[in-house]
Amino acid sequence: MQVDVTHDVFKLAQVFTIARGSRTEAKVLTVKLGDGEHTGWGECVPYARYNESLQSVTDEIMGLPKDFSRQDLYDLLPAGAARNAVDCALWDLEAKRAGKRVWELAGLPAPKSEITAYTLSLDTPKAMQEQAEKHAFRPLLKIKLGTPDDMPRLEAVRAGAPKSSIIVDANEGWSADVYADLAPHLVRLGVELVEQPLPAGEDHALLGMQRPVPVCADESCHDRKSLANLKGKYDVVNIKLDKTGGLTEALALRDAALAQGYEVMVGCMVGSSLAMAPATLVAQGASVVDLDGPLLLAEDRKEPLIFDHAGVHPPSAALWG
Repeated sequence: MQVDVTHDVFKLAQVFTIARGSRTEAKVLTVKLGDGEHTGWGECVPYARYNESLQSVTDEIMGLPKDFSRQDLYDLLPAGAARNAVDCALWDLEAKRAGKRVWELAGLPAPKSEITAYTLSLDTPKAMQEQAEKHAFRPLLKIKLGTPDDMPRLEAVRAGAPKSSIIVDANEGWSADVYADLAPHLVRLGVELVEQPLPAGEDHALLGMQRPVPVCADESCHDRKSLANLKGKYDVVNIKLDKTGGLTEALALRDAALAQGYEVMVGCMVGSSLAMAPATLVAQGASVVDLDGPLLLAEDRKEPLIFDHAGVHPPSAALWG
């Protein structure tokens, strides 16, 4: 099997800021697997939070043996960006070989469009209110927060988009005290979900704490192995393919989480439509879908996903799967 990895850069439509910093472009790895007749494609976003870089993930992928299957990947690569891109490329390759769509191979119903959140990046209250006003037509907004001074931002966004549903992502930026102080105000402002309020290594503080708004594990949840440490802390798990290590584990994590009583959110890193395409299968029927990566870009793949009033649509065969 021929394995090719390229470093690709997609400019963002505007500066994107979270509690950890800002960026003006999305740097991704595109993986191409060829068998001489068919080619499978996958994309991943190496994430420094998980000690990944473009080079380290490239090295992981290029270190694979010449011949391997999707089942072999669990032994060859850990959960993370490298395995994600290769796993998704293998699914694409298998679908092209079989002349079927990926969901048929996986035994899944044909996917439908799903309403997705649109993310407002961290900024001043005034700027965030302006962002909210601009996107107030969207049914679901996600707010990037994660500082000790987030109340004015929350108030500003709610004022700017009074009819939109709102979820909040603190990106591990709050302490237990800050979260406890903010919780009643989240209820008052109609926030429907709080994503990763505390650092993953300190989320034991959530045990026994009142959760008037459902709390979602993001950085605390990677794959099925993570579930054992979430009990009593979280109500929802955020499934991202760059954390699970691909579509295969993402589907298994979804089933395991639902079986254990968690609700499911399906999220993404900031990447192109190629990265979102496999996640649309996992997102079917999820409580929250957050696959807006392409909406944040100034440029995208040649065969992009379609986003409209019905949400994000499944990929065309020309894009993936």
